Amino acid sequence: MILFPNAKINLGLYVTEKRADGFHTISSCFYPVPWSDVLEITPNTTFEFSTSGLEISGKLESNLCYRAYKLLENSHQIGPVHIHLHKVIPMGAGLGGGSADAAFTLIGLRDLFQLPLSNLDLIPFAQQLGSDCAFFLTNKAQMGSEKGDVLAPIELNLSGKFLVLIYPNFGISTQEAYAKIKPKKALKNWGKKLSNPPITWKETISNDFENSLFLAYPLLAEIKDELYTRGADYASMSGSGSTIFGLFEKEIKLPEHWNSYKTWSGFLP
Repeated sequence: MILFPNAKINLGLYVTEKRADGFHTISSCFYPVPWSDVLEITPNTTFEFSTSGLEISGKLESNLCYRAYKLLENSHQIGPVHIHLHKVIPMGAGLGGGSADAAFTLIGLRDLFQLPLSNLDLIPFAQQLGSDCAFFLTNKAQMGSEKGDVLAPIELNLSGKFLVLIYPNFGISTQEAYAKIKPKKALKNWGKKLSNPPITWKETISNDFENSLFLAYPLLAEIKDELYTRGADYASMSGSGSTIFGLFEKEIKLPEHWNSYKTWSGFLP
């Protein structure tokens, strides 16, 4: 079984308070984008996990695909599998690649072993794996609240927009990003502004992480400014960085000095 875990971008991101459990409450709109990893799950005599593509650091026990497998093994006694992950989506990029891999592992195992679970039934498992894992079980525009794991659908269609994603070859850890954030209340019902054309979002929708991270990493601000110079309707950092994205009405050619970065561009389906 082969699956293609896709990335997401954040359209607006507001950190509104520090929670008693150490996490933060956020308000954001998650939107799926087609930059994808490749995930293969096959029955096996013992559990195996292998990777290719971008290097994945850390111990197996902390890998989200492995943890997703263990959750279903403990709850539904599924058999051993070989999971191979070809990593394409950069890590520490604010694109939710690891969370997508975990969510698609849940889906793949569910389908492989024909478990009587809908995608909605998988949400409690996803919520144990990461704050934005649950989003990838719906993979449609959603407003995220609490830790980002409480979701509500929103009518938003960016089909036909040309999206540019620029990852400047360094990641930003969630810990670093939140260490510099100062929570503040978001405007009530700010998500309604997303019903306006993207060209209006520059003045009304923002990402709270930009204030501190653009000071620490001026290159991110430079990339965002250049996207606007090249005609973006809207440009922003995704998540807690470090990817910067731009939405355009028509296809653009990326400048040569971005050739050394990891990039994705294309029309949204």
